[in-house]
Amino acid sequence: MSELTVPVVPSAAWLRRRFAVPVARATAAPSVEEGAPEKLIPAAVLIPIVLRDDGLTVLFTQRTDHLHDHAGQVSFPGGRYEADDGSPVMTALRETEEEIGLPRSCVEVLGLLPEYCTGTGFCVTPVVGLVTPPFALRLDEFEVASVFETPLEFLLDPGNHQRHSSEIRGKLRHYYAMPYEGYYIWGATAGMVVSFHRHLFGPHD
Repeated sequence: MSELTVPVVPSAAWLRRRFAVPVARATAAPSVEEGAPEKLIPAAVLIPIVLRDDGLTVLFTQRTDHLHDHAGQVSFPGGRYEADDGSPVMTALRETEEEIGLPRSCVEVLGLLPEYCTGTGFCVTPVVGLVTPPFALRLDEFEVASVFETPLEFLLDPGNHQRHSSEIRGKLRHYYAMPYEGYYIWGATAGMVVSFHRHLFGPHD
């Protein structure tokens, strides 16, 4: 299979090749949510693609209800950049290890997606990585209520990328949502999934 041949369902090998090809500038532009402030807090998340025998999955976290930011929401593991990190990749790997106990030794980093600037004041760099089982997770019970996996095939199907509008903090906002088996993937997390889809299937230089 050539680098530019698009499969129905990406394999790990195809993902590696796709991230090795430079992305067109239009595809690589940052995503900015409506109402994002000018001053943003740098952060990074890991998009963990798990190499299961029956197909690739993506691991998500369900945040606890008492958190100040994005309480109770589905998210990718990650958090704020710290000066000692040195790079978004290290932020994503450190935060993932702290939140769910996934060792960075299990993660093969493929590359970065465009920054995603949220209406809540964060500029998030999504880091895409392949995760090789077996691994034992250890959840930070203060931040993470549970974890679950969703088939990559489901997430990359544009038919599952629902567009919604609602009044949030007094203003009409538009956002993506991808309900899956009782979990409501929406907002910035769903927006990053759409960005991932664009990166894979959009134009490359």
